[in-house]
Amino acid sequence: MVSSARLQGQVVLVVGAHGGLGSEVARASAREGATVVLLGRRVPKLNQVYDQLVADGSPQPAIYPLDLEGASPADYEQLGDTLRREFGRLDGVLFAAAECKGLASIENADPMDVVRAIHVNLTAPILLLQALLPLLRESSSGARVVLLMDSDERVQRAFWGGYGVSKAGLQALLRILADELEGSAVKVMGMCPGPMRTNLRSRIFFAEDPAQWPAPQHYAPQCVAMLAGFDATPHGQIWVSAA
Repeated sequence: MVSSARLQGQVVLVVGAHGGLGSEVARASAREGATVVLLGRRVPKLNQVYDQLVADGSPQPAIYPLDLEGASPADYEQLGDTLRREFGRLDGVLFAAAECKGLASIENADPMDVVRAIHVNLTAPILLLQALLPLLRESSSGARVVLLMDSDERVQRAFWGGYGVSKAGLQALLRILADELEGSAVKVMGMCPGPMRTNLRSRIFFAEDPAQWPAPQHYAPQCVAMLAGFDATPHGQIWVSAA
């Protein structure tokens, strides 16, 4: 790993690290010199990503198993305490976890599917950041928080249910945090990637040909650029990438 790597010596937490985009961002961040903490609920898949990072010759990664659906505020506080104890710092967080069981009307959707989507996609990032902001503020290099968004035109429409509601709320969270963190060492940004071949998309658009879309690694360099300090405005903004 060369010393000019953009994330050299930094600690980056990837939430949803065993997903399509999360795993690629983890690998790309590690190639840029970061020590990557892989957070997710599926330990075997986290182990696979861990092994990939080790095979890449990246800095020694770490695994932190956590189920966002059932995690309490105390669990997130424990995460912050563990990161402080084991690494002494946290320089970046990317929230790539996403929950959507499929399209259904508000009237007909399974109530627990709606609640689960709102919690995993919106409430969990809030609880996570409440616990981690004190450590992020201490970053000597300036910390970055990247939230993955979705297109208003697409998901704030019929049948998107709890997922659509949660993504609208995530935009509000981004703007509120950007105002609250103005002038601090922590920058919060949102990225809205274009369509890509993931299991989540295949559940929603099961009739389309996934080969027409790029693989998740297409968007990983943009995520790394944001973790490395890209900031379009002093307040952060939603960055919509090319498809």
